Amino acid sequence: MSEHSASESLDNAVDAFPKTYDPFGTESRWQKIWSDQEAFHPDPKAKGEPFSVVIPPPNVTGSLHMGHAFNTALIDTIVRFQRSQGKNVLCLPGTDHASIAVQSILDKQLKAEGTTRDQLGREAFLERAWLWKSESGGRIVKQLRRLGYSVDWKRERFTMDEGLSKAVAEAFVRLHQKGLIYRGEYLVNWCPASGSAVSDLEVEMKEVDGYLWHFQYPLTNPSAANGLTHLEVATTRPETMMGDVAVAVNPSDKRYEDLIGQTLTLPFSGRQIPVIADNHVDQAFGTGCVKVTPAHDPNDFAIGQRHKLPQITVMNKDGTMNSQAGRFQGLDRFEARKAVVAALEEEGLLTKVENYIHSVPYSDRGKVPVEPLLSTQWFVRMDSFADRCQDFLSKKEPRFVPDRWEKVYKDWLVGIRDWCISRQLWWGHRIPAWFVISETNNQITDKTPYIVAISEEDARLEASKEFGTGFKLLQDEDVLDTWFSSGLWPFSTLGWPNEQNADYLSWYPTSTLITGFDIIFFWVARMTMLAGAFTDRMPFADVYIHGLVRDEQNRKMSKSLGNGIDPLLLIDRYGSDALRFALVKEVAGAGQDIRLDYDRKTDTSVTVEAARNFANKIWNATRFALINLGTTSLEETLQEPDYSKLELSDQWILSRLAKVNADTANRFAKYSLGEAAKGLYEFAWNDFCDWYLELIKRRLNHSESSGEKNLIDRKNAQMVMFKVLRELFVMLHPLMPHLTEELWHVVTGSSENQLLALQPWPKLNKQFLDKDLERSFKELFESIRLVRNLRAEAGLKPSQKVTVQFVSKNNSLLELLKNAIPDIKSLTRAEEVEVFNPLDMANKSSRKSLVGVSGELEVILPIEDLVDLQALRSRLQRDFTKAEKEINTLSNRLENTSFIEKAPKKIVDECRIKLSDAKSQLQLVSERLIGLE
Repeated sequence: MSEHSASESLDNAVDAFPKTYDPFGTESRWQKIWSDQEAFHPDPKAKGEPFSVVIPPPNVTGSLHMGHAFNTALIDTIVRFQRSQGKNVLCLPGTDHASIAVQSILDKQLKAEGTTRDQLGREAFLERAWLWKSESGGRIVKQLRRLGYSVDWKRERFTMDEGLSKAVAEAFVRLHQKGLIYRGEYLVNWCPASGSAVSDLEVEMKEVDGYLWHFQYPLTNPSAANGLTHLEVATTRPETMMGDVAVAVNPSDKRYEDLIGQTLTLPFSGRQIPVIADNHVDQAFGTGCVKVTPAHDPNDFAIGQRHKLPQITVMNKDGTMNSQAGRFQGLDRFEARKAVVAALEEEGLLTKVENYIHSVPYSDRGKVPVEPLLSTQWFVRMDSFADRCQDFLSKKEPRFVPDRWEKVYKDWLVGIRDWCISRQLWWGHRIPAWFVISETNNQITDKTPYIVAISEEDARLEASKEFGTGFKLLQDEDVLDTWFSSGLWPFSTLGWPNEQNADYLSWYPTSTLITGFDIIFFWVARMTMLAGAFTDRMPFADVYIHGLVRDEQNRKMSKSLGNGIDPLLLIDRYGSDALRFALVKEVAGAGQDIRLDYDRKTDTSVTVEAARNFANKIWNATRFALINLGTTSLEETLQEPDYSKLELSDQWILSRLAKVNADTANRFAKYSLGEAAKGLYEFAWNDFCDWYLELIKRRLNHSESSGEKNLIDRKNAQMVMFKVLRELFVMLHPLMPHLTEELWHVVTGSSENQLLALQPWPKLNKQFLDKDLERSFKELFESIRLVRNLRAEAGLKPSQKVTVQFVSKNNSLLELLKNAIPDIKSLTRAEEVEVFNPLDMANKSSRKSLVGVSGELEVILPIEDLVDLQALRSRLQRDFTKAEKEINTLSNRLENTSFIEKAPKKIVDECRIKLSDAKSQLQLVSERLIGLE
């Protein structure tokens, strides 16, 4: 291509390059290109060390919230970086079937239509659920795509798809065969709202303002009780009293030792219940008498087991009272509470009512108080799982980042209770157990035999061996806890139980799990337990635990507070790259919470806006580079410059480029993602845009006729400028993928078939590293800032030229300043720049000047005949007086013992900082006044 046609082509490229960055068009375009080219669909047999991440599957009912956005930004930063390291990366997406949430949505729809799930029937209900999933269940996936998630959408999984459902059945059968899954009647957490049992981890304890009701139980035979006619008990749940089977006292309590073994008459029923002795009772609490309701309280259940007491359930599973509740039958549990209290008062048995703050267990999903109820459920024996996980943990498998979460995880593994895995729902993985109901009169009872099998066909085959022909099977109506299938997620998604699957062989165990601390027990521990049991390996090498995104008042976001921040609003305003970068940059350390400022009146965020401004800065720097190519082609900028012929400023920026390369790669690899983002920001904004581009403007302005040396100098500046941009875009890509993909194509001239997303990390040129040069340039920049500050203090207009004098004993610094004189003149609007050592300066005639000091360098700005010196002295004198007054006020305050002792530490510290600043200001003004003498 001729020089003329190359120039014309470049002009066209510059003209086609928008003056301002439009994130919306850019982001949607590259998302489509990545998808069309299957950029993130890896081959398990491809070269490169395998690296895999399975994303925490959001609920299929969900919509994008700030927690999703934060988690996505962190995951995608990690996987994009690992891809640049030449690894064969799989990032596998998917969604969770969310049993309770989906069923709740459908139940509400049916109620609005005037019908119920039971009236519709199970088969029709499930058809409707799958239809809802196909029509509405993909919303969260579409929203995640807007963030530029570099996952393999072709491998997207759903916890109820065919392959994962087979894995769930296989896991259940294997555990049952080993005796690790059993069925029995135990006290469980029952959620009346969802009509299902929930696990301990799905229960949230809430502090509530309630009451403690005191009432009397009459002794059946008061004549044998030394004059006592009754015992007084107290409870927060009087509605359960009809299920009382005893009153317990401490065996050491002298007040009641003669009553042990006697009976009381339960009000409203006339049933006699014994007085028993149990060490669980705290004789100092209340009256020292405790009503025992084994079917409705975990502690009472344990007492009942020890004393072989009957278990009387007085409540239905919908939260209403049953026939055992007598006159209170049919009432809602909270209505029954009021009715029981009123009846006790009417009978003269209510003795006292106390205001009482106590913890009440709430269903995390149903949002109502759970009810401890006796129920026949399926359970997993947890001891062996926990022991195996502790053995792995002793070998640092998995490794927690930050490591403080290892102890939290370890502590939870100790004394763990068996896991209730059955749920009384229809949407979910139906339990693969078939009851042989023909053996119990076509009814399911506690004595009905059952067959656990992968399929009904297998169950029939097994049943025929024991029951011959003519038997009748009925599959268990319940489904499995959602966390059971989620616990298999890291390996079921890769093909397990087929351990010869290519994906499983290549990418299992996975490399890293990135998740929030709030589901260590819900999900992380269950994955490690089930993976240990089925694969004899931990499912991931590292567990990166991140914090929460807090609101502008540093509060945890929650539905109850109504303080959530919709990430889609911020994406629509600023772009997804800006939101991603803002979230990651705010992370001060692995695992730390971040605070996101947000104006709820305008739906704006200063933090995200700053990230958008950063994107604009880089965009404008790229446009500047293109405009200043002149007749140089993009192909020429791809050449490596001859380092020996470069200016010091070129060598400095290449040293900084090499340093940020090494630092960023190290930070990404160690999950120091916030530090990586901050480092790239400082390099791009300050080093490159604010300093290097300013330094080379003079060289880029050399005309074609300015001589061969100047033309070579200009081309070197161009090559270095474009080299920095190309490598910066690769390093910044994990954080801002759309922007960098766009700009990388601009500066390389690559076609869309070549993707930045698949480019290797820039080669680290260690020969470019020069600490001394970087230190010298830091001093140079400080001197330029000082000159600019002195000009401002003197009140010089931008057009006024002035001589600038530098004085230092440091010869290497003086040499740098001499070489940089043209740049200093350009950046400080100086007419002359003079560089001296102190001896040479002694021979110079003295002029009225402003003087400043930075490290080993003294900067002198002669201003005589340029400004009104008397006016300047007057202003400085006013500043001096103001600083003195401030020092006196603050000193007196800090010398006041009463202030130091009584004032908050924060206020005292602020005073000390202000005093230090005032003293510095006084010293600075003094130096300025001396220079004007």
